Amino acid sequence: MKILVADDDAVSRRLLEVTLKKWGYDVVVADDGDKAWDVLQREDAPQLAILDWVMPGMDGPEICRQVRTFGDQRYIYLLLLTAKSEKEDLVKGMEAGADDFLTKPFDVQELRTRLRAGTRILELQETLRVQATHDSLTGLWNHAATLDFLRRELNRGERQGTPVTVVMADIDHFKQINDTHGHLTGDVVLREVAHRLSSAVRAYDVTGRFGGEEFLLVFPGCAVRNAVDRAEQLRACVNREPVETPEGPISVTLSLGVAGSEAALATDPDSLLRAADAALYRAKSGGRDRVEVAAGEELHAQPSPPDPRSRTAQPH
Repeated sequence: MKILVADDDAVSRRLLEVTLKKWGYDVVVADDGDKAWDVLQREDAPQLAILDWVMPGMDGPEICRQVRTFGDQRYIYLLLLTAKSEKEDLVKGMEAGADDFLTKPFDVQELRTRLRAGTRILELQETLRVQATHDSLTGLWNHAATLDFLRRELNRGERQGTPVTVVMADIDHFKQINDTHGHLTGDVVLREVAHRLSSAVRAYDVTGRFGGEEFLLVFPGCAVRNAVDRAEQLRACVNREPVETPEGPISVTLSLGVAGSEAALATDPDSLLRAADAALYRAKSGGRDRVEVAAGEELHAQPSPPDPRSRTAQPH
């Protein structure tokens, strides 16, 4: 685990660094508060931080206050290192957002005990975060978390002038799979489709389970033309080979609707999702196992070969 040590005292900082490395931590050091604050704002910021109370630049309590404004980002466990021992000082530090204290000169075993407690809290925080943001069946982002990601990316795209495209995907004839083979087999199909979709996108894309057998994929910085090609790749990835289940192999196909923020009708989350959903409905109505693009987009996808099983069925 990565840990930040911020202390302007070179001897104390070096002792902490050597001790923590011996215990297996990946240590990042800073010799003043401003440098420590820069480290904690990075995307790969340490989840544990030991902060000296008094430092040049930002002091320890001020860093704690700023960290606690991060909101929904991952929790950072903050331990204040201080020579202060008065009760009112400790209360002040806790109110600033510190999780624990260690007095100077620190005891090595006490440090180890407090860091173990911090690690347990971080593990619990991470467990709760995953439960709150991920779908329990597929392991994908859940409905709310996917929408949060979409809103953030649309705001970022508006600031930076870059497009955001969404793909709404739905497993064809999923009710028939459940009715014929049972819901446990349907769950196997859902998990495997989720795995194939998430394995076929970029690391910074998001694949979420939007509800039932429907998935929402968010592609930041991706124009509609490119997203259509990627949607076709996803469709092919899902139907390339049957899904192995306890009931035997089951062929699965996917219908997809694409909509991008480049279109004037889709510049906010709600309108973008409505446009993608309408495109998905056309894909279902047009024979399934195909990609359709939202009306009003400059590019229209070429239809994939229709699914012969669905000539008389209504889209669902």
